[in-house]
Amino acid sequence: MEAVALELTGVVALGIGAYWLAWRLHVPSILFLLIGGFVAGGVLGLIDPDALLGELLFPIVSLSVAIILFEGGLSLDVAELSEIGVVLRRLVTAGALVTWVGSALLAHLVLGFDLPLATLLGALLVVTGPTVIVPLLRHVRPADRIGSIVRWEGIVNDPIGAILAVLVFEVVLSGGFETVPDAALGILKAAGAGGGLGLAGAAVLVFVLKRYWVPDFLQNPAALAVALSVFTISNLVQTESGLLAVTVMGSAVASQRIVPIRHIIEFKETLRVLLISVLFVLLAARVTPAVVVSSGMASLLFIGGLILFVRPASVAVSTVGSELSWRERGFLAVMAPRGIVAAAVSSLFALELARAGYPGAERLASVTFVVIVGTVAVYGLSAAPVARWLGVASPNPQGLLIVGAEPWVRALAMVLHGKGIKVLLVDSNWAHVAAARRFGLPAHYGNILSEHVMDELELDGIGRLLALTSNHEVNSLAALHFSEVFGRSKVYQLPPGGGERGRLQQAIPTHLRGRFLFAREATHGVIADRFDAGAVIKGTGLTESFDFDDLRRQHGEDTLPLFALKESGELVVFAATDKIAPKPGHVVISLISGPPE
Repeated sequence: MEAVALELTGVVALGIGAYWLAWRLHVPSILFLLIGGFVAGGVLGLIDPDALLGELLFPIVSLSVAIILFEGGLSLDVAELSEIGVVLRRLVTAGALVTWVGSALLAHLVLGFDLPLATLLGALLVVTGPTVIVPLLRHVRPADRIGSIVRWEGIVNDPIGAILAVLVFEVVLSGGFETVPDAALGILKAAGAGGGLGLAGAAVLVFVLKRYWVPDFLQNPAALAVALSVFTISNLVQTESGLLAVTVMGSAVASQRIVPIRHIIEFKETLRVLLISVLFVLLAARVTPAVVVSSGMASLLFIGGLILFVRPASVAVSTVGSELSWRERGFLAVMAPRGIVAAAVSSLFALELARAGYPGAERLASVTFVVIVGTVAVYGLSAAPVARWLGVASPNPQGLLIVGAEPWVRALAMVLHGKGIKVLLVDSNWAHVAAARRFGLPAHYGNILSEHVMDELELDGIGRLLALTSNHEVNSLAALHFSEVFGRSKVYQLPPGGGERGRLQQAIPTHLRGRFLFAREATHGVIADRFDAGAVIKGTGLTESFDFDDLRRQHGEDTLPLFALKESGELVVFAATDKIAPKPGHVVISLISGPPE
């Protein structure tokens, strides 16, 4: 018993440690998870997943993958499909077909797989990896449209590829392709069962939440219970259709506007990290060095073919005649890492084929393992520089991520938005978010301190954070949280009060906060009180004959300058420690007393 507990503890510790190391080095976590599991299991023999969990290994893997895909579905809002629907539909149909056929041919010609096994491997490699893609998108921050396409493809392709792989697997086990009509029928059953049960699960969850039948503290486990029930029932109707069901359920829940789902979204974060950490370590630990080495140079050539030929061909077919620019198509062609679903399903198939006595079955999981490591390494390390080279990621984004959406913050955002500055408001108060949206401002409902916010937010064109809530601790934590994304020099927060420099820094140490905004006396309370008393936020253009001193004389010495917009379009954020010196040609955005002119 102690040995089992020690081994389980080691798996969790290794997984979380790999995640932390990847965070520190700013590389995809899956690399360290796979390498760590491989070394601990296949090389050193410290972890034996089959002996540790026995028959429970793959049921646990299946349920965990279901939770991960449900979480992925929660990040998919169907409203995005109005802009990306055509390309996405082609990617998951014609593009998936090209990937399947191209991967199968490569496996047959390069790896020497027989046609049935090559066809199965090709189906497995249709799936991309949302567990890898989402963190990469967060790091790269590509343009809205192309970022949405990549994220949707990564999440939607997983259940599609898994269903396709299961059907091919059944054909391979049957010993021939005479069951192809049955496989086609299976696809229809999977789509019907997965889609229908997913929507039904979402409807049930929304129904009980709308009537307050579930208290807040039970919303997370209730959502988990419904998702797992939908997954299991759907699989009983059609094998592996459960993955589609939980993805559809997550997207349907995320897209509805009837009930808030903050508790449901927040619950996924810690659980997702833990599940991904453990799963990758366990599955990588099952791969032995001998099997990996046996693939040799052929595996490297296979990976090269996938990256250089199969993926570009899939994107070319899917985007022909679309509105995507060649730069966007180029970025799409260099973003197809494989992830947890490919690892889990290939391990299961390899085990079942080996039990059935299929020759060469053990190579299926090892090649998939090598492909996952190779594609993650290549795409993960090249995505950011390629995106910058192609111009689909902003080198100097001027937009602002604003924490808070109360009335004076909305007024500020409206002025900035009117001047062409991209703004995105985040608030955990639904009334504030709804009001912002009514004014046409992009606003996200959620907790800025939640890890999922990093996955959900579209940060294209946004390069700075303004924390403007009345909670100083939240402002500080938000600034600290996003300093890894924007850099410490580009995260700002309102001063907590005190006025004097020493007292400000004593209230919140410099290394635990962002830069103080506007002026030392410009606390949340001061600004909110002035706004409530009739002050307004206004943009004023400066000229040679009307400088900043004239602006102060016109509107009073209590005029509080907030930003300066240069003629080049660059936005200057005034910090409390800055010497404010707007020049002619600048538009100064200020808080001024009295009604606008």
